[in-house]
Amino acid sequence: MLSDGLVNLYTRDIEAGIRFYRDLLGLDETFRTPAEGTPEHVEFRAGGFTLGLGTVEAARRVHGIDASPGAPAAAALWTDDVDGAYAELESADGNLVELVGKRSR
Repeated sequence: MLSDGLVNLYTRDIEAGIRFYRDLLGLDETFRTPAEGTPEHVEFRAGGFTLGLGTVEAARRVHGIDASPGAPAAAALWTDDVDGAYAELESADGNLVELVGKRSR
């Protein structure tokens, strides 16, 4: 039986992704490889949610995956202040596609 998992997104600019998920959204960085230099894969955690961010090049080389950034994907994160989170992201010049209001789980 499965005990854990993650959503993995692919990018051509992993440093920009790190700035967005770690610095702007405040997710905790829990793993990166390689540990020194520019990473090829980084994982972030928010509560019980894990988000992986990998480079397109590493996906091809390591896993044989023809990854494409921007392919349809969604990452759901919960907050008690949707309006505040939206305003903070918008003021940081985030590219917001959709933000859904608070819902019960």
